Amino acid sequence: MSKEIKLTIVLENPVDGLWYGLQKGKGSGYGIVQIQPGNGQALTFAFAVQVKQANGPGISLGGPFVQGPVGGRFVYISIGSSAGQVGSLWSGRLKVPLFEADFRDALTDDSSCSWSCTVPGSTANGKPVFATVKPFGGWFRSGL
Repeated sequence: MSKEIKLTIVLENPVDGLWYGLQKGKGSGYGIVQIQPGNGQALTFAFAVQVKQANGPGISLGGPFVQGPVGGRFVYISIGSSAGQVGSLWSGRLKVPLFEADFRDALTDDSSCSWSCTVPGSTANGKPVFATVKPFGGWFRSGL
């Protein structure tokens, strides 16, 4: 049994003029989609993932946006030159965790739902946030 669910990442306080984009795919065949410049407002990235029953207890997440091993899944937001911005002083990725426990009811729920999370786009001194989001507040469910 498999089900597609919709996820939205809200990136707050992006650095003005800096590009942000969602990584789709893995290895040398990946691309960056939904590229958006920081403009003083929160940026949103909407995408879908597949949820299926894992071989053992629990669920497994997959799809073109999902990275990492079972139990350590995540999504990348590419930043600056990593998002295709030529001449950017910044280059890197923000790693947004996908904790399977946050989506454990997705397979058994018959209703259409989506999940969202909020992540920081810049530090207190105005620099972009790179690496794994810490602390990460988790994914929250909402009806469509």
